[in-house]
Amino acid sequence: MENLLIQLAATSFLEGIAVVLAVVYVWLAARQNIWCWPCALVSTGIYTWLFWNVSLPFHTGLNFYYLIMAVYGLMKWRESQADTLLVQSWPLSRHIICIIVLTIGSVTLSYFASSMLDADHIYLDAFITVFSVYTTILVAHKVRENWLYWIVINIFASYLYFAKDLTLTGILFLCYTGFAVYGFIQWRIEPANVEGQTKPL
Repeated sequence: MENLLIQLAATSFLEGIAVVLAVVYVWLAARQNIWCWPCALVSTGIYTWLFWNVSLPFHTGLNFYYLIMAVYGLMKWRESQADTLLVQSWPLSRHIICIIVLTIGSVTLSYFASSMLDADHIYLDAFITVFSVYTTILVAHKVRENWLYWIVINIFASYLYFAKDLTLTGILFLCYTGFAVYGFIQWRIEPANVEGQTKPL
């Protein structure tokens, strides 16, 4: 407990800002509020720099990708405001195929990267990164199951951040797990609403 308090006291001002904006982003995203994307843009910009400084190469690249996706998500949600972008659900078979492909991709990426990069937790870093890239696309397209992916991703990410002494960020991602449950409940749809058959909430 004392060590945790010491780590919290050592948290940088930039990490604090990134955490606050990240919390606001998830809360607004769960409520389908378009302002979630500007918050994501600033937060991920800060995290791109932070992760580079603690030798998490995949997370650095991931957050740079998040910068691009924040702009894409903002444009996607904005252009659909006149014709509301509705929550949709993908069939289980599609998710199973994607999970298998993403897992193979994660293992392959980390295998080759481990021979070129000297970084701890390279396999976990790659796994979180690959699945986060995919899940962010689901968020932009309002696929409800994105929140289930985030539950798993956030638990593993929290462990990684604690291991890297990014304590506040580790706590943030534990909180994200609860937000993901909230988001899944908020993005409710009718049982028949699968791809192309969605109705207004």
